[in-house]
Amino acid sequence: MPDWLTSILLGVIEGITEFLPVSSTGHLLVPQQLGWLEKQTDLFNIAIQSGAVIAVLFNFTDRVKQLTLRWREPEARDYLAKLLVAFVITGVGGLLIDKLGFELPENVLPVAVALLVGGMLFVVVEKMIGDRASLAKVTWTIAIAVGFGQLLAAVFPGTSRSGATILIALLMGLKRMPAIEFTFLLGVPTLLAAGAYKVFKAIRAESVTEDWGQLALATAVSAVTAFVSVRWLLRYIETHTFVAFGWYRIALGLALLFAVNS
Repeated sequence: MPDWLTSILLGVIEGITEFLPVSSTGHLLVPQQLGWLEKQTDLFNIAIQSGAVIAVLFNFTDRVKQLTLRWREPEARDYLAKLLVAFVITGVGGLLIDKLGFELPENVLPVAVALLVGGMLFVVVEKMIGDRASLAKVTWTIAIAVGFGQLLAAVFPGTSRSGATILIALLMGLKRMPAIEFTFLLGVPTLLAAGAYKVFKAIRAESVTEDWGQLALATAVSAVTAFVSVRWLLRYIETHTFVAFGWYRIALGLALLFAVNS
């Protein structure tokens, strides 16, 4: 398969799955690990996630304007502070884990298990809480918990950053739309920082072997597809729950476990 086509396909996969609670990392790793697509470096897989940031900025324009143009207002400052605290928890924890060298093997088995467990949790949590969630605003407790949720997703491939954080927010009583908004906006600095950190480490170690043109192509494709994906999700959640995503994760997790053991 031509390199440019592989880049486009990976960009599409990343863009569609980054903000859906189904694990973009898992969907990127599995076809590469199974040999369906040419295997890429960690730098490539993480850097193209930064393109999805554009989707958030253009889908939450009202909140973005509030945080950038009216940041002196108490409500905007409070929201920014909560985003900052959650990001710092993830960033500091992520750096510590990286320094300690702790990481799970990036193969199909842990991804399958994480998809399966996360799917079951989504089904159970929606059945238990669902429309009974009453909080319309992010509390400090939720912001801190969401920060640790991102950290959990960073350690276990297949968990899903958005999936883990949305689940935590729902469990703590936050309604679906504010949960989506907070976790997606938190993804902006998180994804940019993760991409920048990987690029910095690669350049410092003089181990950069990327085709920057292919990387730019995949990043651009992920930005466009992520915009469409987020726009669709926001409309979908207005009248639906996350149960369908839970069953999708369960089905995919079981299929991958079967593929690994067959």
